[in-house]
This record gives sequence, C-alpha cells and structure tokens, in this order.
Amino acid sequence: MKGPELAEVVGSTSGYVSQVLTPLVRAGWVRSDPGRSGGYSLIADLDTISVLAVIETIEGPTDSGRCVLADRACDQGGTCALHVPWLRARAQLLAQLDDTTVAEAAASGEA
Repeated sequence: MKGPELAEVVGSTSGYVSQVLTPLVRAGWVRSDPGRSGGYSLIADLDTISVLAVIETIEGPTDSGRCVLADRACDQGGTCALHVPWLRARAQLLAQLDDTTVAEAAASGEA
C-alpha cells in the first residue's frame, strides 16, 4: 500500500506513517519499495510478533529508569512511595503486552 493511502486509512499524515514504519522496516517486518509505484507491504507473520515488541521497536525501551513521581533517576536518593506498586503494575502491563500478538490485538479491535 502506498504511504498516502495508508495515512488516509489510519487517519494520519504520510510523514508520520513513514516515521512509524521506518523502524518496522529495519526490524524486517515491513518491506518498503521506494519510487512512484512503491509502497509498504507486510512481510512478517503477525502471530509471531508481540505488541510489546512493536512498541519497543518504534518507541525504544519501555523502561526509562525515571522515578514515576520525581524527575530523577529511579535509584537516586532512595525510592518513592509508589516504587513497589509501580514496578508490580508495570511488570503486569509488560507481561500482557508481551503475551499479546499483533494478530490477536488486530482481531480484538475488529469486534
């Protein structure tokens, strides 16, 4: 599918679509064919890619190492009041995202 067509389908701009798809191309999940007749095509099996893998491929590592309450490194100056609950909640969220394939997420979005 051509970039402008894909942008229209997802309600975005061609520039943003390109920005998001570039890391997916580098990961080998999407093929980019440049030129007038080019576009993007999926080359990966969506049953084998987790939602977490896609997020981290596009956005980078999900663990910033920053405190959830203060603008500092998490381990600097002791832990905050939400340190342990935040770690538990984050671990559960990441586990769910890692256990959900892109195919599963797409199928549940169609319902």
